[in-house]
Amino acid sequence: MLMKLLRNCQVYAPEPLGRKDILIAGETIIAIGDDLGVPVGVEVEIIDMEGMYVVPGFIDGHVHVAGAGGEGGPTTRTPEMMLSHFIKGGVTSVVGCLGTDGFTRDLASVLMKVKALKLEGISAWMWVGAYQVPTPTFTGDVGRDIALIEEIIGVGEIALSDHRSSWPTIDELLRLTEHARVGGMLGGKAGLINIHLGDQEDPFRPLFQVVERSHNMLKLTQFLPTHSNRNDYTFESALEYLKAGGYIDITTSSYPYFPEYEVKPSTCLARIVKEGFPIDRVTFTSDAGGSLPGFDEQGNLIRLEVGTPDANLREMRDAITEGVDLKEALLPLTKNPARILKLQRKGSLYEGYDADLCVLDSSYNLVHVMARGEWMMKNTQIVKKGAYEK
Repeated sequence: MLMKLLRNCQVYAPEPLGRKDILIAGETIIAIGDDLGVPVGVEVEIIDMEGMYVVPGFIDGHVHVAGAGGEGGPTTRTPEMMLSHFIKGGVTSVVGCLGTDGFTRDLASVLMKVKALKLEGISAWMWVGAYQVPTPTFTGDVGRDIALIEEIIGVGEIALSDHRSSWPTIDELLRLTEHARVGGMLGGKAGLINIHLGDQEDPFRPLFQVVERSHNMLKLTQFLPTHSNRNDYTFESALEYLKAGGYIDITTSSYPYFPEYEVKPSTCLARIVKEGFPIDRVTFTSDAGGSLPGFDEQGNLIRLEVGTPDANLREMRDAITEGVDLKEALLPLTKNPARILKLQRKGSLYEGYDADLCVLDSSYNLVHVMARGEWMMKNTQIVKKGAYEK
């Protein structure tokens, strides 16, 4: 077995560890330390990372891996994503979802794409369901899906406060949340509900109402609301939700497509850090592969863009230029989603963890990417591509 020894790394795990060597065997980090020796009789690839930052591989927890969209008719359906899309953005772990179209698309295509990405070398899971409630499942119940199907970690994305939502009642949301929670307990999964937030004001109210209806037996941390930066008032509400104890997810791909509405993700993170909000409950996701539609006041589609995973890296880098320290800028893409989504051995660079890492130059540009101990990018060139990629 070829081992890998990365020397002279400036390690951010994501907390700064200083200059260290990292020794990797198979898919696992087996040692991090000073001047690590080369095992006798073992073939070792040694790479000098002088002047480079070595950070955990990024986790993108909301991606339309099998395509999405369709709000403008059949020609606006987005295609499946390719492995290289993720590698270009330093994403080594991804969670797929269905999205708006729970009518003509199905969960089986998402699951099969997740399985394909795993075979191609990165780590992948999925949310079960779609915008609609009752939401599509494999077995007839979201809790059973989460408990029984390895790749399923929770439910989503369920649409609220949006003209494309099925406007579930509080009781319907309560039942869905309870089933997801119990399924997560039985399967050792996160069992969260990934919530799509639309443009309606006070979009978090239904989540508070679910907790209240449960007599506080359920908690705000049972939800992961995404698109928390879709406009000024939603972000202000998100800060109050964060202060009340909930998680928030900030979408990176929709900026700069809609600067007149969206709050820039890097600016969101800079404010969260500056004003002392709990950064450990904040995640970044790209919404990649999904359509980013713009509608007029009558609900007609007037514009359509498509997100990409490299938006996460861009916004992390921009957050640093806005005064956020690297260790804090990394949290929404590494340690936070790993903990919130219960992705074992992910999101940090520790001994015994999966060898998922990104190597950045002094300007935080991506140079190398490793997933599960295998090089996916070396010297800015993608060296591992998926099926049907040239």
